[in-house]
Order: sequence, then structure tokens, then C-alpha cells
Amino acid sequence: MDHFPIFLSLKQNRVVVSGGGEAAKAKLRLLLKTSANIEVFAEQPDPEITEWARTKRLSLVQTPLTAERIQGAALFYAANEDASKDHRVAVLARSAGVLVNIVDNLQDSQFITPAIVDRDPVTVAIGTEGTAPVLARAIKADIETRLPSTVGILARLANSFRTKAEVLPFGRKRRAFWSDFFFSVGPRALADGGEEKVKSVLADLLVRHQNSRQTSGHVAFVGSGPGDPELLTLKARKALDTADVVIYDRLVGAPILELARREAILINAGKEGFGASTCQKDINTMIVEHAASGAQVLRLKGGDATVFGRLDEEIEACDAAGISWHIVPGITAASASVAAIGQSMTRRGRNTSVRYLTGHDMRGFADHDWADLAKQDTVAAIYMGKKSARFIQGRLLMHGAERSTPVTIVENASRPDQRILEATLDTLPHILEKSNVTGPALTLYGLAPRATEADLITRTLQEFA
Repeated sequence: MDHFPIFLSLKQNRVVVSGGGEAAKAKLRLLLKTSANIEVFAEQPDPEITEWARTKRLSLVQTPLTAERIQGAALFYAANEDASKDHRVAVLARSAGVLVNIVDNLQDSQFITPAIVDRDPVTVAIGTEGTAPVLARAIKADIETRLPSTVGILARLANSFRTKAEVLPFGRKRRAFWSDFFFSVGPRALADGGEEKVKSVLADLLVRHQNSRQTSGHVAFVGSGPGDPELLTLKARKALDTADVVIYDRLVGAPILELARREAILINAGKEGFGASTCQKDINTMIVEHAASGAQVLRLKGGDATVFGRLDEEIEACDAAGISWHIVPGITAASASVAAIGQSMTRRGRNTSVRYLTGHDMRGFADHDWADLAKQDTVAAIYMGKKSARFIQGRLLMHGAERSTPVTIVENASRPDQRILEATLDTLPHILEKSNVTGPALTLYGLAPRATEADLITRTLQEFA
């Protein structure tokens, strides 16, 4: 991010614009929505700018611009539609210590003006670092259609009532009051009786929330999916929006944590096989303590919370403490991995079952029914299989598995840095070692990427032709 988005107060501040043509008018139409004192320097201004000056919406100066006239301004716009003149006045503004925007010149500008959705006092600003104005306008148009025109009225009325609402304790109880107002009671009252009706229901709503009992703590066990934020379920997004405390695993990436409320407490409870870990007992204690204090706790796990996530132990801790809970399933890594290679877990005539295995458990490398797994056309998704690859290979070969059995490793499934490694049972440990797999990886035993499989069939047919 090269441009940090802020909302700059222009109340009782000056903004200076150099230029009197179409470029200047485009900026002025936005600036006239603010409470800034606007000064336009233009020797031959457009008639519309002259009219704005006549009605005292801005000040028009038709003499040459000097650094002294810019001194003390909050912002300066160079909008002369002449590169040399814009450069000259920008130098003057910088010498006066004022932030400069040169219209249509991103490289030499110190700030940029975003696309704006105006529902005063609610404002949505959309920026693309100046690289894609067409995209910014498209996003603006989409938000314009989604954001009701009445939202500004509700926000203004809420602001006038904000001091009274401070009788509610800061945190979840106050958030619940404002959520009821903005998304339920307020819009209905505005539609039924206008602003006066809204003012009366605000007082009633406050009394109702003052008298309501504090909600008990609760735990949501949520699967965050394989890593792509767009693969989160709607229920998972809702849980992130409402959580007071988020206790998350190592596999939960930053893009997903960014979706949590800014006020939420984020606690890293990561575990790493054969590495530094937060012990399960401490995690259970954290979950129970925060929920017992009345917090809405989100236990966020990579993939699906019910697959190799030690979910039962955490639920049992909640039950023992009398804390309510619910589960929000997520997309498990196996689903994302098999999608990445263009395959399906089952196929008629090939396999009618799929095994979900772990490479190691609490005692070390996990043991399985190797003789059954070694049978031809077996498909298995192996979680946490990097460290145990040589052990798995040895057990399968010992029980008669073919060395040529296809194996695919998908690292960072669904993420931008996803990587697909093709191997066979014979080459599995070597491929993992050579490829330096450091991210979360899932091993698909018995499956090759679809393209590779198709190439193999074609070559076989050509050999027999």
C-alpha cells in the first residue's frame, strides 16, 4: 500500500485550487461538498466557477499565484491542464509546506483523491493507487446501488444520540444497541414516520437495551477453509464480524484474520508438528476463561474444524464449564487440493471410498490398515504427511503397494502461492525433500493431476497403435 487512506478534517481549513477549466471543476464539485474554505486561482475561469464565486461557495482570485497565498492551506490542487504550469505552481505549494495533488499526474502527486460514495455523514472512499480509475468507478457504482440513500440520515440522527447511548457499557452491549438501530428499528421508523419517529424510537430502544440482561459467553468453532478468504462460508464471515475474541491456529492466514473486527482480541494458539506449539490444555483454558467472562469467542481452525482439529477436546472443556457452543463447518484442505489438480475424490469403476488419514498423531507417526491402503485404486488424503512421508512409503511398500502409484502433494492449497508437486510412491520422500516444502501440504495418494493423467493415457494408446 503506497497511499494510506485517511479522512482529513477540512472544517475551517483552506483548500487552494490552481486552474479554471474542466479539470478544476471536476475537483471543485467534490470539494464543494465539504466545509472547507476553497480558494481558486484562475485568470480566465469557467463561467460555472465564476457563478460559484458569486454565490460565495468559494473565493475566486484572478491574480498570479504566489507561495505566500498558499501558506497555511490544508491541500493544494494543480489543475491547469498544462504540465509546465502545473509543475511551477506545485513547486510553490511544496515550498509553502502544503500537500500537493497534480491532476492526472500520479507520480508527482503527494496525495490522490479517491472515488467517493457520499451519504453524508457516511462516506465510502475507493482507491486503486491511481492504477485503475475505471475499476474504482465500477466499484463506486456497485456500492451506490447497495447503500440506501437513507443511511446518511440514520447516521446523522445516531450521532446526535451518541452521548445518551454511552450509558450502555462499552463493548458488546453498546454494539447490540446500535446494530438494532441501524439494521432493524431505525430503517423501519424512518419509513413509517420520518425523522421525528426515529428520534422517539431511539429513546425507547435505549431503555429496552438498558433493561436487557447481559448475554452469556458463547463459543463458535469455525473452519476457516484452506486459506482463500473467498472460500469462507457466510456463517464463518458472520462469526468473524461478531466475535469479541478470536483464538486462531497457525494455518489461518492474515487475509482471513483481516476480516475480524478491529476491536476483537486476536490470540495465536498455533501448533506445529515437531515444532513450537501452544499445548491443548492451555488452549482449552483460554477458550473457557474468555467465554466465562461473557465474551463471544471464535475458535478459528484451518480447513474444517471437524477434521483432525482436536475439536472434541475443546467441546468437552466447554461442556464441563457449562458454556454453550456451536460448530461452523469449513472447506477441508482435501477438497481444495483435489480441486487444484482437476480431479474428484471418487470415480465410478476406480474407487468407491476415500480415506482421510493423518501422518502423525499424539504418539508419533500414525499407524493404519496398511494392507487395505496398499490395494490398487485406493485414494487417500493424507494430512500432516510431510515428516512421515518415508514412514508411510515404507509401510505401503511392505504391504504390496505398487511403487508407480501416483502421489500428488499440494502445498498452500487455494492460496496465491499454491504449488503442486507430482510424485509416485517410489519418489515421494525425495520429491518432498528436493522441493523444500515449508507451507501446509496435503498428500493425495492414488491421484495424479488430470493433465498428467491424460498425457499418460495418450502415450499408452500411441504405444499400442
